[in-house]
Order: sequence, then structure tokens, then C-alpha cells
Amino acid sequence: MLGQKLGGRYQIVKYLGEGAFGVTFVAEDMQRPGNPQCLVKQFQPKNTDPHTLREARRLFDNEAKMLEKLGTHDQIPRLLAHFEENEEFYLVQEFIEGHDLSQEVILGQKLSEAVVIKLLQDILEVLAFVHQHEIIHRDIKPSNIRRRQDGKIVLIDFGAVKQISTQVVNSQGQTSFTVAIGTRGYMPSEQANRHPQLSSDVYAVGMIAIQALTGIFPSNLPKDSQGEVVWQNQAQVSQQLADIIDKMVRYDFRQRYQSASEALQAFGTKVHNQTTVFSESSTVNSTTPTQLERSPAKFMIGLAIAAVLAISIGYWYLFFGSKPPEDFLTYANPNVGIKIKYPQSWERRDIDNLITGEVVAFVSPKQGDADKFPEKLTISVEDFSGTLEDFSDTSTKDITRHLVKAEIKKPSDTTLANKSAYQLIYTGKDGENNLKSMQLFTLKGDKAYVITYTAAIDNYNDFIQTAQTMIKSFEIQ
Repeated sequence: MLGQKLGGRYQIVKYLGEGAFGVTFVAEDMQRPGNPQCLVKQFQPKNTDPHTLREARRLFDNEAKMLEKLGTHDQIPRLLAHFEENEEFYLVQEFIEGHDLSQEVILGQKLSEAVVIKLLQDILEVLAFVHQHEIIHRDIKPSNIRRRQDGKIVLIDFGAVKQISTQVVNSQGQTSFTVAIGTRGYMPSEQANRHPQLSSDVYAVGMIAIQALTGIFPSNLPKDSQGEVVWQNQAQVSQQLADIIDKMVRYDFRQRYQSASEALQAFGTKVHNQTTVFSESSTVNSTTPTQLERSPAKFMIGLAIAAVLAISIGYWYLFFGSKPPEDFLTYANPNVGIKIKYPQSWERRDIDNLITGEVVAFVSPKQGDADKFPEKLTISVEDFSGTLEDFSDTSTKDITRHLVKAEIKKPSDTTLANKSAYQLIYTGKDGENNLKSMQLFTLKGDKAYVITYTAAIDNYNDFIQTAQTMIKSFEIQ
């Protein structure tokens, strides 16, 4: 698909991801000045018989009208176009610069109550607009909520249109859907049974709050005999906020807040005093630097220590010609049975994508404004039954599909986690970036364990030793 022009104007420049319901790309609009980027989503009907295609077109047109209506809100992407091509359906939407909330709501890390309250209010304010139109999002989760560059929340990836990829129509014209739309952990029982309500979205937002407060993925939290989520023992939270969240995630949808507006009203009345307390404490903390100014002796000692450290680092570079060693942290994921060490200065991004198998990525610190593509090392664990040769063939096809001008060296034998493994070295272009990657993979049982180090081709060698150190520490438990 890369390099292909869709609808006569949208040229695909980057592959973003593929899920159970479709594929997402970044494209450039070749008919607008400056060729601005936009988001293209491709949906393919499960069947291409006349009955299914006819119903898919009807459904697609209806959902496009819905997205057109919602796009009038500043915090929902505008619909730019929708069309059918070669029995596949395409939505073109505004591209939102920024990052998604999976970079803020991180597994293993707990956010403060004040931060979570603000996050909930921001999400619910946008969702209230959606619910006012009697529309259910159906797939609210951290990766479907983006933080725009101006700090505002944007709701993306509405789930209803995904039905195009799941519907089946029989010869009598009766429509059924093969799977429920939503994501495990954030999807309540009535939605899993294909009967979503407005309060199903409220449930999903509540589960995001619980994840943020506990650092635990929602589906890993226990439930009591009534199906209610047990989470308060894992978080430091006031009773007022806990009561609101508990009502948001009730097992019985009739006992929840019935819409985002109703949940938002609860925040306005119950946590007003609490948010005021947090803002006051923030003000107190901001005065701390003035206290340091009253202790010049401590300041001079600190300055001397900093100078010694700077000189030491300078000598290291002078005599050893490389970066000084740094501390490594240990990442362990018992759910997939892996462990690896990574540099303390690298950012850890938990992914846990059930579709692609990506578990975690480690990203190098940015080396300045000119560093457009920080180096990263990604770990994936995929279901796979076959040989190393089979997986090598599969991986080669994926690389060729996702990179422009991909060049792949012949696989070589190596080891990974003390097991026989293959290594692939390849280059290619992803959007504007010329990349070079090293991929290692091994097999255990019915799983493939894959580690991929990727960097801009000119910077590949800068962190290759660090990547190799990380790879050597990798364990399969």
C-alpha cells in the first residue's frame, strides 16, 4: 500500500497499524496546497457477496454521516472524505498531532488522584457531546484518546464503523455481526453481548481511571461474586472519587451513570473541594526553590559536585572514546513470561497489543531537535506454529509490505535467550525516515519471541552496542 494513491488524491506514506477491523495509514492529500497529512482507515467486508456489500455500503454511508456530524466538535477529528474502491471502504480523517494516552496511563505506574480527576473530566466533557447525539463510541481506551499538542483531549477511532468488517448478510437480507466491537478490559458485559448502551462508554472511562490509579491493566483486576471490579485496595484514593468510579463501572449498566453528562455532573459536585486542595498544594510546592536560595553554602557544594561529575564524564570521553556506562533497569512481564534489562535513560512504553503481539518498546533519549526518529527496541510475543524458517518467511513478507524500498539481508543463525534464533538486518523507508533495523526471533512452544532494534539509517550504530547489551539480557521464563 505504501506509495499507492487512493481516491485519486490520498497518497499513502506511512503504515500505522492493523487490527481486527481494518488497517490505518497516514497519507498526503495531493490536491491540497502543501500536501497536508491525513489519516486513512481501510475497512474490508468479511464477505464480498452482493447482499453483504449492499448492506456494507448502507452502513458505511450512515456512519460517515455520523462522523461528519461529530467532527464539528473541536476535539473530534473532522471527516475529510469517505469512498469505496475495489470493494474496500475508506475513511479519510484529520490527522491529530500529539500522543495517545497509553503514553500517560502506563502499566506499573500510578497517577495521582488530582491528575486522574482532571483526566476524567477532560474525557467526559468530549464524550458528553457524543452522547448528546445519542451516539455510542464503543471502543474507548487509552490508545483511542489522543493528547493534542495544545494539551486538549481528542476522541478518535469510533467503533460503530468497524461493523463493516464484521457483518454477515444472508440471502434473506438478515444482518448479523461476527464479533462484538470493543476492547477486552474496557468493554462491559452488555457490550460484549452486542447490546451497548451510552453507559457502556462510561464504564470504559471508569476503567481507564482505575488503570491510571492502580497501574494495573483492567482485565487483570479481580472481580467479586457479583461481577464488580475489586480495585480500591490497589490505589490511594479518596472515598469521594472511589464512589464515583465504582458507579461508573457497575456490572449492571442500569446502576451506572447513564451518560457522560451525568457522570460529569457527579464530578462537579463531589470532588470540587478536593481539586481545590490539590491546586493549593501545587502552589506550596512551587515555592520550594526560594528556600534553596537562602542556603548559599549548600548551593556551592552542589555546584562543586556538578563540576566534578562534568570533568569525570569529559575524561571518560577523552580516554575511552565512548559514552560512559549507565545504569540498567529490569523489565519483567509475567503475563508473557519475558524479562530484559534496559537503560535507565530510555523511555519504556507498554503496548500490550493483542492484535500485533507487541508487548513493550524502549525508546532512546532524543539527541536534540534534529533527532527526528529516536532509536527504539521493541519486543513482540506472537502466537505461531511452525519453524524458524517459516517465521522468517512471514516476517520478510511483513517487512516488504510495510516499508518502501525494503532491502533484507539473508537470515543468519544466532541465539536469543539461550535458544536457536534467526537474525534479519534490513533497511527501508517509512514515511520520510530512512530506517535500518535488526530483528532477532526465536520459538518456544506455540509462541514466537521477536526483538527489533530500529534507528534512522545514519544513526544506527550510535546505540547498536546498547541494543546488543539489552538483547543479551533477554530471558524467556
